[in-house]
Amino acid sequence: MTEHLVVIGGDAAGMSAASQARRRRGPDELRITAFERGSFTSYSACGIPYWTGGAVTERDALIARTPEQHRERGIDLRLRTEVREIDPVGRRVRTRDLESGAEQWTEYDQLVIATGAEAVRPALPGFDAPGVHGVQTLDEGAALLDTLERDVQRAVVVGGGYIGVEMAEAMLARGLRVTLLSRPAEPMPTLDPDMGALVRRGMEQLGIEMVPGAEALEVLLGPDGRPRAVRSTVGEHPADLVVLGLGVRPRTALARAAGLTLGAHGGLRTDERMRVLGADGIWAGGDCVEVLNLVSGGYQHVALGTHANKHGLVIGTNLGGGQAAFPGVVGTAVTRVCDLEIARTGLNGREATAAGLSWTAVVIESTTQAGYFPGTAWMTVRMLAENGTGRLLGVQIVGGAGAAKRIDAAAVALGARLTVQQLVFQDLSYAPPFSPVWDPLLVAARKAADRLGR
Repeated sequence: MTEHLVVIGGDAAGMSAASQARRRRGPDELRITAFERGSFTSYSACGIPYWTGGAVTERDALIARTPEQHRERGIDLRLRTEVREIDPVGRRVRTRDLESGAEQWTEYDQLVIATGAEAVRPALPGFDAPGVHGVQTLDEGAALLDTLERDVQRAVVVGGGYIGVEMAEAMLARGLRVTLLSRPAEPMPTLDPDMGALVRRGMEQLGIEMVPGAEALEVLLGPDGRPRAVRSTVGEHPADLVVLGLGVRPRTALARAAGLTLGAHGGLRTDERMRVLGADGIWAGGDCVEVLNLVSGGYQHVALGTHANKHGLVIGTNLGGGQAAFPGVVGTAVTRVCDLEIARTGLNGREATAAGLSWTAVVIESTTQAGYFPGTAWMTVRMLAENGTGRLLGVQIVGGAGAAKRIDAAAVALGARLTVQQLVFQDLSYAPPFSPVWDPLLVAARKAADRLGR
């Protein structure tokens, strides 16, 4: 008998799961139906800031696989179709065609929930006005580009996390005057404050007006109903458009209404095979789930395409009859603002304390290449280690071109549970165009080991 797989969500996790399941099981064994409420599938949401900023000129460059390509592989993909209800007992979903309004029930044997995340949009006056943009989907990116076609000269970015700093760069690249409002004293709250201060100073040098300690209260509208300013706790900030950079939250209203298991951050909770806890035949992956942090031992919400694609691979492999598991994350992320590169992995000081760990931090300054090599750039490394054991807990990097990707070596060290002493003697590459003879990561590890008396 042919089994029916229904997938909710047509981006990274959902379509990766569908595609991997199809590779392992043919149409006679497995019928696949996927519902996507938007107009696009399998696209890079992480690329939207670079598309809207002009670094990527073609929207289709962000699309890894089109709806037609999925259909050619035997997946019944239905665009502009929203799932309105999940019935776990009846093993069915209720959908609505967003063009015609027609609704119907579709039964499933296996269900994959890959509904993603949504931009945090404050329930404050003016934040739902045209000209106030989130940037989680290609449709939202296209709407922002439409606004940029208008006579806009001033942009206010609300929020100083990854999306906020990337969109500040994008608006700067478009030639706008940019103001970034950050409620914390420093941007990039996933970094420790001293590293965030480096980011703030770097952004100020680029000409971005940084306003720390500013909580947005209202978007003030002009006669045309579009933004004219943002009012915050520190004053009014002129704006012709507003970009939301307050982060994202799991889009799990459907799952909540169906009584499925959610975690403390509002994301679906799954086992390591990506099966929703306590729900027979239901799987979940991508930005709508919570994942295990291998350093802290707790669960967190991490919205990254890298994890979403791995979740989809795991789900699809298991649905195809294989055995796969997603072990967890160490919290690695990287971004940039023009030539300023920013990276982190593991825990920052606040997170380490919240996890009940006793820790020591060191900070070192170095260069990305041998100091005498033309074009070398500065970089600062902050490293956290556990008192007593010397276990590496986290690394943060801020610097010029060539700094950030060193974070990958730190991520591998965290996954291997290396101590800082062990990290000192890892065989990292060296040549003057690429690194000083002592790589900055190893210099930080030496300093941390010395501080701990190891």
